[in-house]
Amino acid sequence: MDYKIALIPGDGIGPEIVREAKKVLDKVCEKYGHSFSYSEVLLGGASIDVHGVPLTDEAIATAKSSDAVLMGSIGGDAKTSPWYKLEPSKRPEAGLLAIRKALNLFANLRPAYLYNELRKACPLRDEIIGDGFDMIIVRELTGGLYFGERQTIEENGVKKAIDTLSYNENEIRRIAIKAFEIARKRRNKVTSVDKANVLDSSRLWRKVVEEVAKDYPDVTLEHMLVDNCAMQLVRDPKQFDVILTENMFGDILSDEASMVTGSIGMLSSASLNETKFGLYEPSHGSAPDIAGQDKANPIATILSAAMMLRFSLDMDKEADAVEAAVQKVLTEGYRTGDIMSEGCKLVGTKEMGDLIAAAL
Repeated sequence: MDYKIALIPGDGIGPEIVREAKKVLDKVCEKYGHSFSYSEVLLGGASIDVHGVPLTDEAIATAKSSDAVLMGSIGGDAKTSPWYKLEPSKRPEAGLLAIRKALNLFANLRPAYLYNELRKACPLRDEIIGDGFDMIIVRELTGGLYFGERQTIEENGVKKAIDTLSYNENEIRRIAIKAFEIARKRRNKVTSVDKANVLDSSRLWRKVVEEVAKDYPDVTLEHMLVDNCAMQLVRDPKQFDVILTENMFGDILSDEASMVTGSIGMLSSASLNETKFGLYEPSHGSAPDIAGQDKANPIATILSAAMMLRFSLDMDKEADAVEAAVQKVLTEGYRTGDIMSEGCKLVGTKEMGDLIAAAL
């Protein structure tokens, strides 16, 4: 069967890391007899340069007609890039928010797993790390502050900015169901993170999550306030299995979780709708300071491609093989600069992709 994959190289290091992920996917096709056809889509700064806007209707149509989307990274240097002299609705990140909304990608999955080979890169002490940790953050992606009504007004000569945080029970219920379903395939524990001691939206969140939990008696549910969760991630990350939370909290906590793994360059992510369709991307940014220098770590994008195989294309065996190939290369001591440690072998973006493809 021929699968249609929309590729979004994006900005900065995006084209380099997407190239290496595609190399690995092509090796998967060669080994397992699949066929992928690719369509390139412009998003973010790359789209602004060509079309004047961060996302076009044609790009959305191409993504919708595909079986899945694999994306690099979006954005540039906010201090120097001309993209950030535009109004906020026309900047690169606006395109990212727009495609999430257009494709109804309400569920963002971000695994945070500590490879034993990268223990030295983890900033936490050995007694905290223990035997390692393995969690996944399930973040609601199309509601909350990032999509609420906003405005800047002037009152009595003083400027005032207003952002609206809004969730309805249906938005909360569908992301909660996703988290509980994932927990059933892992260690049967959901930690729902909110700020229910202050926010009405969080109190509704907690109420709906508790209702959903009744349909999953085999899954343990605990509630945790977001400030406590931020502390617990560095105090005892082993306690977490599935973390369920709203949009902004998930944005912040997932970046924190990624750093305790040793490098954000290792962290994949998936954004899913209510079917099997998804957009897959690394958790890190576009790193314009190293773009084009063969220094970027492509592993997060390659692992995102593995998530695409698993969640959108039902290729569990192939996804396992890609993940095992990454593990093999790390075990053999190969490292990009961000995860380099004494006694290891430093490689560039292209060579890391070559090694992982060969390990398949």
